[in-house]
Amino acid sequence: MIGGGTTAIAAKILNRHITCVDVNEQALERTRKSLEFEVENKSKQRIIKCDARNMTFIKNEEIDFVLTHPPYADIVKYSEGKIEEDLSGIHDLDKFCDEIEKVASELYRVLKKGKFCAILMGDTRRNKMYQPLAFKVMERFLKQGFVLKEDIIKRQHNCKATGFWVKRSQESNFLLIMHEHLFIFQKN
Repeated sequence: MIGGGTTAIAAKILNRHITCVDVNEQALERTRKSLEFEVENKSKQRIIKCDARNMTFIKNEEIDFVLTHPPYADIVKYSEGKIEEDLSGIHDLDKFCDEIEKVASELYRVLKKGKFCAILMGDTRRNKMYQPLAFKVMERFLKQGFVLKEDIIKRQHNCKATGFWVKRSQESNFLLIMHEHLFIFQKN
């Protein structure tokens, strides 16, 4: 779930080896292009199209740190793929959590003992009612054996959709969701 590739850029600059995965070829191409600069270090970038629910090319306990920002169910569609191919196509939150738990299982498998996994996740609304999607996802990571080290609240500023939703929220009497959770898990 490399998205726009900003994490890959930072890893290259900081002389870190990085494995970038995504199901969306456009995201991978953006990442490849964003990495077309020279640095004086020996960092390596591995960019692979794959689903984070099945990363068999990564050995058990090969990874030192995981940072991911998965889709929040179907809030932002990343592809027109089938649900089986893309988590952003899943509207039902329980089904989404079932699938994100598969991601958590794979991340637990590939992460070294004692190392950390950071996941940025937001909440959503369904039928004008607040749905704590982030906490539902957190529970699935805990179920896989991760321990929650921190929950950092990230305030969102200048969201593209905010202007649209401000009027809608006033008309329908609900508050905007203006934060995300950055969960820091540890594999013990």
